[in-house]
Amino acid sequence: MTVLELRQYTMVPDRRADFVDLFDREFVETQEAVGMEVVGQFTDLDRPDRYVWIRRFPDMEKRAASLHAFYSGLVWAEHSAAANPMMTEWHDVLLLRPAGEGHDLAVSAADRPPIGRNDAEGGPLAILVWDVAPDDAANFAKAVARALPVARAVYLTDPSPNTYPRLPVREDASVVVAILDGAPKADGAVVNGRAPSQVLRLAPTQRSALRGA
Repeated sequence: MTVLELRQYTMVPDRRADFVDLFDREFVETQEAVGMEVVGQFTDLDRPDRYVWIRRFPDMEKRAASLHAFYSGLVWAEHSAAANPMMTEWHDVLLLRPAGEGHDLAVSAADRPPIGRNDAEGGPLAILVWDVAPDDAANFAKAVARALPVARAVYLTDPSPNTYPRLPVREDASVVVAILDGAPKADGAVVNGRAPSQVLRLAPTQRSALRGA
């Protein structure tokens, strides 16, 4: 079963566009070359200082190997001095796993527009996050899947220890996450009487493989 990171960064004011350009140019294929998958990159439609992206790994062991290869490699060494000063916070990271068979994102590198293309199709997406108790997460994820049959994917927290401590994740988090096409209202979807604790309304960058319908 795959492992997914949902990463939210806070950018220095007016630097988000610069970070998008750098990331789309330098940090997509180079990460995939060492065994991870860059699923999607987004700007937050409601917060001009937020950048959101998703990457996926086959399992936790390969996650550790891929992250070590990239962050100890030549590409990060060359571009980290440009990337890091654009961010003020980069530790809002959820480690997730699919809620069950058929709940992982069906997206691949073949869906990604090439560098230089400025007319990529696809609209906004929404990511809904519910804070749940760990012993209730699996059942609530099933409820979300039933309530939102149009969801592209449903995930819950992967409780595995962080295999690459150099990059922290929110180890105290216990969440259920749904990814949908479109941009719902701020109150999002109520499931079993519970509204999401966070609604991310996102626009894909020019090179995001994951795009709204």
